[in-house]
Amino acid sequence: MLKRPSKSEYPNYYVPYVDLVPEADLVQLLEENLQKTIALFEGISEEDSLHRYAKGKWSIKEVLGHIADTERIMSYRLLRVARGDQTPLAGFDENDYVQAAQSNNLSLKTILEDFKAVRKATISLIKNLPENTWANIGNANGTEITTRAIAYIIAGHQMHHCKIVEERYL
Repeated sequence: MLKRPSKSEYPNYYVPYVDLVPEADLVQLLEENLQKTIALFEGISEEDSLHRYAKGKWSIKEVLGHIADTERIMSYRLLRVARGDQTPLAGFDENDYVQAAQSNNLSLKTILEDFKAVRKATISLIKNLPENTWANIGNANGTEITTRAIAYIIAGHQMHHCKIVEERYL
């Protein structure tokens, strides 16, 4: 079982995500949360998927698109750090990505299928990493981060946004 990262392995702004991840087998948790996410978003109508809980907030479609985009980026970071690549990795502006994705022009089903593909790829990557790569340190967005921390951030980020959808949108 993958060991939980210490707070020294990632920037403070990721603490809320990592703290959401329970003590569990991370791969199993990612697989279970894939099923929970599918169930959550399949229960939302196409009409309701355009809902925003407040002015200036993302629609449900945009939230799901953001989850997929962020997981794709974080999985890429995880791969690079795990492989020992020391090239600094750039940050990204989530709002710019949401705007550019134009998720509201896609069906919710299409966005969900994209998330499923991304999550399955993430699980495959994590399952197949050599044990000695989990403590590798890389640089993303100007800060040091470990492979292990990125894996936990991926899990916690998805959990965070699904919780927001449940509490504020539905």
